[in-house]
Amino acid sequence: MSRYTGPVWKKSRRLGISLTGTGKELEKRPYAPGQHGPNQRRKLSEYGLQLQEKQKLRFMYGINERQFRNLFDQAGKMKGIHGENFMILLESRLDNLVYRLGLARTRRQARQLVNHGHITVDGSRVDIPSYRVAPGQVIGVREKSLNLDIIKESVEVNNFVPEYVTFDAEKLEGTYTRLPERSELPAEINEPLIVEFYSR
Repeated sequence: MSRYTGPVWKKSRRLGISLTGTGKELEKRPYAPGQHGPNQRRKLSEYGLQLQEKQKLRFMYGINERQFRNLFDQAGKMKGIHGENFMILLESRLDNLVYRLGLARTRRQARQLVNHGHITVDGSRVDIPSYRVAPGQVIGVREKSLNLDIIKESVEVNNFVPEYVTFDAEKLEGTYTRLPERSELPAEINEPLIVEFYSR
């Protein structure tokens, strides 16, 4: 199954979560799409809840099912809590950290910047969105891309940078200083349900 490239707002309303991170999708119509709108009555089974939680996280980070499952399996081989390790691995992806630094407004935009070769890691160009960044590595913008309007606008609009990264707006580069703690990751995700889903 390939990566989802359909309408994000519709998917956000279906899952009841802002996938872009802006929250705009749910402002006007905070209910699932469809003919019956806010009057839909759906009671999800236990499996349905687990699947929904898995889909929330998968669509939030914009990953296809195979990549998502592989990352989940890798998290299981690490020391610590499986669900938290999984969230930390997702957060360590290059496209996500470009988004967290404020170089892009959405993860989709960040993915495109990486794909098009505008981003560097420790001075070397990296065009793989799933590249796993290690703590201490420096993420920057390629010299030829420093004047891109899309990056400048994103940096101007951004007003929050997580504590596990540092960002220099003048140089347009940031450092992934440490692995994030669970309290710093999306609170709307209930990762034990995802662990239960894959443990069936």
